[in-house]
Amino acid sequence: MIAHEARRMLRGHRYGALCTMSKKLDGYPFGSITPYLVDHDGSLLILISILAEHTKNIMHDPRVSLITHDQHDPRILTQGRVTFTGNAELEPNRDQAGLRYLRYFPEAQTYFSMHDFSFYRIRPVAIRYIGGFGKIHWIDLENYAVAQAQTFAQREEPLLTEMNARQQDLLQQLLLQQDGVAATDVRAIGLDCDGIDVRGDEQIWRLNFTEAITVPTLDALTSIKTGD
Repeated sequence: MIAHEARRMLRGHRYGALCTMSKKLDGYPFGSITPYLVDHDGSLLILISILAEHTKNIMHDPRVSLITHDQHDPRILTQGRVTFTGNAELEPNRDQAGLRYLRYFPEAQTYFSMHDFSFYRIRPVAIRYIGGFGKIHWIDLENYAVAQAQTFAQREEPLLTEMNARQQDLLQQLLLQQDGVAATDVRAIGLDCDGIDVRGDEQIWRLNFTEAITVPTLDALTSIKTGD
């Protein structure tokens, strides 16, 4: 499914070019680079300072877009990429958002501790996916949405704890199988309907499921084969 491919590509990347509508320049597009995290429902979470130009722009006009691409592929015009257009809104549950975000970006702990940094959630209004040459689509948002997002959010932390306590060998095996990485220090830091995120030797690796799963259980996560 094309929507699944787009969501999976977004989850596999860690930063993108954020475009906001400039308040200072009377609506001209303003681009900046920002880390982002795809939440369980497919929305994007960004941690930004109130002093930043893009934050001032968002507070003035919440319409934004973010584009991400395969930063390791030199074939710029034929590589896969996703443009995520939506509305940015202040995330009210800062502490809860921080628990998940900091597992992915522990280096952001200092920013999170500062009162002038807040989370904004970008909810999609349109998504443009280019999977390669001739593979260009506008994504159906109903297909992109995750119906079981709340269940995954509630079950993620206990499943991660159990997985890291009981499944270290399997995580290492999956990482070696999919990415050819023989990491010694491996921990699962996130799980969602599309796959598992693993930190191995200070790098984050994405283990994709061949198909999206609907039940967040340890058996489902560890018995399914990994995809691309």
